[in-house]
This record gives sequence, structure tokens and C-alpha cells, in this order.
Amino acid sequence: QVQVEESGGGFVQAGGSLKLSCVASGASGGTFVSGAMAWFRQAPGKEREFVTEITWYDRRTSYADSVKGRFTISGDRTKNMVYLQMNNLETEDTAVYYCAAHPNRLALSTRRFPSAYRYWGPGTQVTVSS
Repeated sequence: QVQVEESGGGFVQAGGSLKLSCVASGASGGTFVSGAMAWFRQAPGKEREFVTEITWYDRRTSYADSVKGRFTISGDRTKNMVYLQMNNLETEDTAVYYCAAHPNRLALSTRRFPSAYRYWGPGTQVTVSS
């Protein structure tokens, strides 16, 4: 049984940085070697939105326009781990951040949709104060 868990959330002032980590445990080292891992976020009263993703088999990454240039996704597919470095944080970045993982290839057109991912973590709160 695969379990996904995020860590690293917290409080930070605008302009500051945080680094989130995510691990998919219960899977063999190569479980997600052909798949993808991603970060989504959900602010109060809003729908869950795409932040960034990394697809292991082609090493592609993509970012939401709102975080491009400020956030960086990285990871180790042999360890089923992914990180999200968040710099120059803004109050609008306040949300619960969710890590998602999928073991198989995802079509390019689907990678930004929550429904494409099979496994989800419980989320970690990020609060950015002004």
C-alpha cells in the first residue's frame, strides 16, 4: 500500500522561503520510475490547483504561471521523493500544499489535473504573512 506524506510546511513572511518534501512510502524504489509526482495547493474557499509536476521518464517539469520563476521542483525517483523549493513567497501562496504521485505515464495534457494522480498525501499548511 503506497502512502504519500508531505513535510516542511509552516509560517513565513512574504519574501521568505520554504522547502517542502514528499515521500511515497510502501513502494519499491522503481514504482514511480515511469510515472510522475506533482504538487497541488488549495486555499480556503478555492478549488485545488496545480502548482508543478515532474515526470520521471522524460524528466520534464512544468509550472503554473503564478509560481514560475519562484518555485522549483526536484527529486529522486529511485527514492520516490520530490521536493518543492519556494522562494519569494507571496501572501497569495498561502494554502494547503498536497503532493501527488502516479506510477504510470501521464499524457502531457493531463499532468495538471488532480484526477490524473492516483496517490495523495494529507497536505501540509503553508501560511505567508504580509
